[in-house]
Amino acid sequence: MAIAAGTRLGPYEIVAPLGAGGMGEVYRARDTRLERTVAIKVLPTALADDPDRRSRFEREAKAVAALDHPHICGIFDVGEAGGTHYLVMPLVDGQTLATRLQKGPLPLAQSLQIASEIADALASAHRHGIIHRDLKPANVMLTKTGAKLLDFGLAKLRAPGGPVSLSGTTEAITGAADTARGTILGTVHYMAPEQVEGRELDARADIWALGAVLYEMVTGTRAFTGETAASVIGSILKDTPPPVSARQPLSPPLLDRLVSGCLEKERDARWESAADVGRLLTALKSIGGAAEKGRRVSTERIAWLTTTAVLLTVLAWLGLRSPVPASAGGAVFLAVDPPTGTEFAGHLSATVPTPQFALSNDGRALAFVAAAPGSRPTLWVRPLDAPTSRMLPATEDASQPFWSPDGRWVGFFDLRGHLKKVDIEGGTPQTIAESALDPRGMSWGADDDIVFGTSYDGLQHLPARGGTPQAFTVPDRDKEEGSHRWPQLLPDSQLFLYTVRAAQAAPRGIWVRGPGRAWHLPVNTDANAVYTEPGYVFYMNDDTLLAQPVDRTRWVVNGSPAAIVSGVARSSRGDGAFSLSDGGRLAYAGAILRPGRLNWYDRSGTLQGTVDGGDQDYADFRLSPDGTRLLASIIEPRTSVPDVWLIDLVRGGSARLTSGPGLNAAAIWAPDGTRMAFRTSRRGLTEIYQRNAGTGGADAPLMSERVARAAGAGESSILPTDWSTDGRWIAFSVGLPAHVWLLPAAGGPPAKLTNSSADEFHANLSPDGRLVAYTSNQSGRADVFVETVPTSDRKDLVSPTGGYEPRWRADGRELYYLTEDGTLMAVPVIPSAPPGAPRFGTPKALFKTQVYPGVSQLRTHYVPNHDGSRFLVHTRSGDPPPASITVVLNWPALLKK
Repeated sequence: MAIAAGTRLGPYEIVAPLGAGGMGEVYRARDTRLERTVAIKVLPTALADDPDRRSRFEREAKAVAALDHPHICGIFDVGEAGGTHYLVMPLVDGQTLATRLQKGPLPLAQSLQIASEIADALASAHRHGIIHRDLKPANVMLTKTGAKLLDFGLAKLRAPGGPVSLSGTTEAITGAADTARGTILGTVHYMAPEQVEGRELDARADIWALGAVLYEMVTGTRAFTGETAASVIGSILKDTPPPVSARQPLSPPLLDRLVSGCLEKERDARWESAADVGRLLTALKSIGGAAEKGRRVSTERIAWLTTTAVLLTVLAWLGLRSPVPASAGGAVFLAVDPPTGTEFAGHLSATVPTPQFALSNDGRALAFVAAAPGSRPTLWVRPLDAPTSRMLPATEDASQPFWSPDGRWVGFFDLRGHLKKVDIEGGTPQTIAESALDPRGMSWGADDDIVFGTSYDGLQHLPARGGTPQAFTVPDRDKEEGSHRWPQLLPDSQLFLYTVRAAQAAPRGIWVRGPGRAWHLPVNTDANAVYTEPGYVFYMNDDTLLAQPVDRTRWVVNGSPAAIVSGVARSSRGDGAFSLSDGGRLAYAGAILRPGRLNWYDRSGTLQGTVDGGDQDYADFRLSPDGTRLLASIIEPRTSVPDVWLIDLVRGGSARLTSGPGLNAAAIWAPDGTRMAFRTSRRGLTEIYQRNAGTGGADAPLMSERVARAAGAGESSILPTDWSTDGRWIAFSVGLPAHVWLLPAAGGPPAKLTNSSADEFHANLSPDGRLVAYTSNQSGRADVFVETVPTSDRKDLVSPTGGYEPRWRADGRELYYLTEDGTLMAVPVIPSAPPGAPRFGTPKALFKTQVYPGVSQLRTHYVPNHDGSRFLVHTRSGDPPPASITVVLNWPALLKK
C-alpha cells in the first residue's frame, strides 16, 4: 500500500516514492531532526504481519549497519510507527547501473572500475559474514563518488566461518507466497546454479553474480538469457556464455579468464574470494586503460608488455588460491595483435576464415600471416620475448605457416599451392615442392621429412630439402574415406597422428599410425587434433578447446576430456585456430567475421531500405527469380558454420533451411524458383546438393565427390555459382587453380568450361545461355572476362582497370561488377554485335559500396534486382571487429581437477 506524501514515520516525513527495493517500497523523505534528505524503505503491511519476515527485515538493518564501506549504502536508523516498520538510508544521488546499461555497454575502463568497487564492497561484507544474494545492476547505484552497492534486503547474517543456516530464508522478489527451505531467491539472470537449485549458499554466489554483472557491463549483453524464468534457469545450469572477447574484442584476454572463473558452475572451481577478484580487477584496470589507448598508440606493444608485467605479479599474489591451481602457478593469458596497419589474414578458400598462425616447437616464437587492407598477405614472426613482430621478406601470398623442429625455418604455401620454406633470420624463400594441391595441414619431423594433407587424397611427404611429394597414406575408398588431413609427426617415434574425413558411416576422426600398427581414438571430431605432453590430445567441440588424456603406450583414451578455453574458432576448411608447443604453451584465436547488413541502394547509391535481420555475417545471398525471396548463408558466430536461410522480402520473416553437420552455403535458385542447389560438407567432403526452395522436402545429392573426382574436377572447394535460365546447367568452380565447370542439372558428369593456368571463378551465365562472365587473376589482379559457351570461340576483357564478381541484368542488356575499391560498375551489352565488333560498352561507375575489401571466391557482396534499378549490398557495419591471437603460458593450470 502506497504512503502519501506528508505522512510522518516517526521523525521522518515522506516526500515522494522512489520505487521498489528488495523486500519493501522506497521513499524520499526528510529527516526533521537533522534537516537532511534520506531514503526510507518500508516493509509492506502483508509482510510486517508475518513475525518471521519482520525479523528478517530487522536482520537486514543490523547486517547493513555493521558495514562501514564507501561503496555500500549504509543504514542511518530503523524504526516502527503505527504498525509500519521502516529503515532509513542515505539518499544516493545518481542512476542505477541497470538504467545506464539500457544505453549499451560501458567503456572497458569504467566497467573495470565499477566492478573493482563492487568487489571491494563484497569483500568487506563477506568478512563480516554477510552475503548479499541479490547482486544485480538494479542494486548498483552510479554516483559521483563511485559505485554504491544497494539493498541487502536478501542478505543473510551468518557467523564468520560458520555454516549458513537455511532457516528464515527470505522470499523471492517475485513475491512468492512462502519462504520455505530451498526457495529460489534473487533476480534469476544473476543467480548462481546452486541458488536456482535452492541449495545452501555461501559468498561464492555473490562472486558468480559479480561475474554476470561484469560480463553485461563490458558486452552490453546478459551472460544468461531466455524468454522465461525457466529458460534462463536452464541456461544458467547448462550453457557457457561466449567469452567477453568474442563480443568485445578490445578487452584484455585475462578478462575472459576472470569472468569465466566467476561463472564456474561448480562453486569449488570459482575464484575463492571477492578479494582475489578485486586483485585481478586492479591489474585489469591498468590493462584496460592501455587497451583504450590502443587505438592511438601501439596496441601490440602495450597489450604484450603491460599484460606480462602486471599479470605475472597478480597471479603470484593469488598462487594456489586461483580456481585453476597448478604446481607451477596459474596460467597467464597474453594478447598478440596484428602489426600496426595490418590485420590477421585467413585462408582465401575458407568461407569462414580464421587467423593463420603456429607456435614454434619450443614455444619461443609465433609465426602468422597478416596483410594491410587491399594488400597481399605476408608471413610474420613474433618472438614471445619481444614487443614487436617482424615481416619475412618475399613471402607474399603466404598461408598455413609451420615450423621446422629447430625453429630456424618456417614453412608455408603460396596461392598456387607451392610448398616453400624461409629462414627466419633472413634470405629468399626456397621452394620445396612445385605443387601441393589444396594442402590441409602439415608437419615437419625430426628426420627432416615434411608430411602434409590434402582435401581429396591421402597424406603426402617429401624431404625438407625439396623434391616431388610421394604418397604417405592412401584413403580406403571401400570405406568411403575421402581424405587424410592435419598430420602431426610425433616426437621421438615413428608414429604420426592425422584426421580422416569420410562419410558418416566410415571410421572418421583421429587416427595414430606407425609401422604396421594403427589406433583409432574415439574422439568426436572431423577437424584437426594435436598431441602434446604430458599425454593429451587437443581437439574442438563447437568453440571449446578440449584436452583428452591419452595413454600413448597403448593409444587409448584415459579419462574424460577437460575444457581448456572457449571462443576458439574453426575455419570452414576444418582446421581449428589453435597451436601448441613444448613447455605448456598454447595459442588460439576466434574467427575472422564480417558482420554487416543487407541494404538496398538505387543506381545513385541512395539507401532504399534494409532487409530484416540486423547485423549478420552473410557469406552469400541470391534473389529469387521473382525478387520476393532471398536465399542467404548466415554464419553462426559461436560455431563459425554457415547455414542457408530463406528470407521473405515481402512479408518479412525468415526460416532456416539447413542445419549441419558441416557447412551449408552458396545456395542458388533454379530458374523457376521452386528449387535450390547448394554446397555442403555434411558427409565429410564438399558436394552439391539440391532441395525444394522452401521449408519442406528432403535434400538430395546433385554431384558427389566421386563424380567430381571421376571427371577430373576433384572436390576441393566445390562452389555452385549460377543456374542457367533454361534449367539445364549449373555453373560451379572447383580446384586449385580454380576453373569453371558446368554440371547437368538432370544428372551426369560435369564438363570443364575454362582451362587457363589462372584462377577462374564467380561464373555467371547470361540470360540467353550463350555467354559466361567470370573473374580471373591471369594478369596478377582480378579481372572480369566473358566467354562464349558451351565452347570458347571468343573471350573479352570487360573490366579495363580490374574487377570481380560479375552479374548479368535479367534481360542481358547490362553487366555489373565491383572494382577493388568497392565501386559498383555497369557495362552496357551490345546485342547482336557483328563478328569482331565490341560486344560491351564503356564501364560506368554507379556508386561506391561499403563492402568488405578483398576478392573472395566464396563470398557474395551484392546482387542486382530484375531490371538493375536497385542493388542489394552486404554493407559492412563500421570497421570489422579486430582479431587477436591469445597465447596461454602454462595451459596445464587450466585443467580441471
